[in-house]
Amino acid sequence: MEAVLWIVLGIALAIAEAFTATFLIIFFGIGAFAAAGAAALGAPLLVQVIVFALVSGLSVGALRPIILRHAKPALETGDTPFGIEAIEGTHATVLEEVDGAHGMIKIDGEHWQARSFDGHEKYLPGERVRVIKVNGATAIVWRDDLPNI
Repeated sequence: MEAVLWIVLGIALAIAEAFTATFLIIFFGIGAFAAAGAAALGAPLLVQVIVFALVSGLSVGALRPIILRHAKPALETGDTPFGIEAIEGTHATVLEEVDGAHGMIKIDGEHWQARSFDGHEKYLPGERVRVIKVNGATAIVWRDDLPNI
């Protein structure tokens, strides 16, 4: 019965991690699953708690730094950016008027929905803008007065 409780706790912690994305709570879930294994083997409750604490602590100390190091953006690590990171900072041409609510731009031959960074600026077709950020499938743009990066 104790193994089931540890499994339920592990699942609850894994679900909680999905809502926080801190890469911390999941390691306590791993510890709970390890304690469930100890319980299934017939270990007393004190041993289960010790297994939970040891596995959780070792997971946080050993695995979390590795995961966080690999989760850094390419600009911080010096790697070549790809995907959305590669689009941020690039030049684009306005195809349909861009304002705070809607618009259309062309980035490297692809059409993207766009809106202005501050919501008040308007960019007319033919103007060059720079992609400041990508929010979902929408490029947030600003006038192209920044130097090339």
